[in-house]
Amino acid sequence: MKGTFITFEGPEGAGKTTVLQKIREEFEQKGIQAVFTREPGGIRIAEQIREVILNKENTEMDARTEALLYAAARRQHMVEKVIPALNEGKLIICDRFIDSSLAYQGYARGIGTEEVYSINLFAIDGVMPDLTIYFDIAPERGLMRISGNDGREVNRIDLEKMDFHEKVQEGYKQTIERFPDRIKVINADQSLEDVCRDVMEVLIPYLK
Repeated sequence: MKGTFITFEGPEGAGKTTVLQKIREEFEQKGIQAVFTREPGGIRIAEQIREVILNKENTEMDARTEALLYAAARRQHMVEKVIPALNEGKLIICDRFIDSSLAYQGYARGIGTEEVYSINLFAIDGVMPDLTIYFDIAPERGLMRISGNDGREVNRIDLEKMDFHEKVQEGYKQTIERFPDRIKVINADQSLEDVCRDVMEVLIPYLK
């Protein structure tokens, strides 16, 4: 594949979606071509699956069902959007990808990271990101941001107790140790300008 695949990762309230918007604006000003997308979602079918996963009413959802739904949304997103863009040599930047599943479902839900990794390898058919930027923030700081942000949708994952969010952070930590060459860590607990600057410093080599 000729393109470049970059993913953004982080716990709830890390601000990656806001940063992505700023990066997008900066790219437009600089005339840098990129496809911006998100998971779960990015295309019609995957957005429908997203609604099922994040619906606050679906509290009875089993952890394995959740993991399989994420993998299913990911598969459709890959086939319809990511792989065609990469084959055309495009730069694609995605809000969340496989590492979210490893941290949230594999570790925090206790299903097992190897099990979740294997169903996701089946879904992505070997297409891993070239680079992942991880937005690092303490769970309590992230959740504080969410509660102070009236414009943000509160989803089923946000409603989990603090110990779940602490497990997510630990799950990410283990994932970063597993893929140290691919995942670059950014301090997300600073001003938006500073976070954007740090992200651009990591992105610049890939944009050349």
